[in-house]
Amino acid sequence: MAPQAEGHAPARPLPFRGGGYLPTPRHGAALVAFVAIIAIWELAVRQRWVTPLFLPAPSSVLAALREVAEAGTLWRHVSESLLRIAAGWTVGTLAGLAVGFSMGLFSLARAVGLPIVSALFPIPKIALLPLLILWLGIGEVSKIATIALGVFFPTVIAVYSGIDGVPRSLIRMGQSFNLPWRDIVRKIVLPGALPGILAGFRITASIALILLVSAEMIGAEYGIGAFILAAGNLMLTDQLLAGVVCLSALGLAIGAILSRLERWLLRWR
Repeated sequence: MAPQAEGHAPARPLPFRGGGYLPTPRHGAALVAFVAIIAIWELAVRQRWVTPLFLPAPSSVLAALREVAEAGTLWRHVSESLLRIAAGWTVGTLAGLAVGFSMGLFSLARAVGLPIVSALFPIPKIALLPLLILWLGIGEVSKIATIALGVFFPTVIAVYSGIDGVPRSLIRMGQSFNLPWRDIVRKIVLPGALPGILAGFRITASIALILLVSAEMIGAEYGIGAFILAAGNLMLTDQLLAGVVCLSALGLAIGAILSRLERWLLRWR
């Protein structure tokens, strides 16, 4: 070992800082934070730091949720919303995948489709609901079409952006091995674009949930959005927040399904 230089502190080994910025699991942190927020909220209402009329306590919200569930109307509202969001998201996603892959793989499709998508994407889709009601009626079709339109454009952008992000060196390597065009798309382009496409699915699921509530508030008798609107009109804030809890639970369930889908489709990573 080399002798220590005079006047210098002894060398210390540097700690290992690898891991590639891999997030470290903190299994109990989210639960502790959630319980703390609920406890502070409950305490604030019970101590009258906030008015219960404007912000009811979590215990009151749970009681309202139980009351609606026992009355049998909760499942009716939730089931109607589930059917609408499932139909609208599926239709919009399938159409967006078809158009997005066409734009990502074919120059002519991109040249035609990109200006159209760029022009129509910024339009708030809920603003088109009155027009869709005139065209399709006030029934379920107009609500599903609104959700599908809101899902379609972000899916198109996510798909062709994901295809653009695939390294061209991998595609050229496949061509150098004389792989058929279909095999290049299936074995190189699609796996490389999947992370971006699945990230787009998370965004479109949130958009579909927002549009679902907006559409149900405008023209629906049953649904979580209609339930929240009716509770707000009657100043039943405990029931209103009970509807918000249902939306939060629905969003968490959709996120869990997408996480499982990601783990299954991206298991090769």
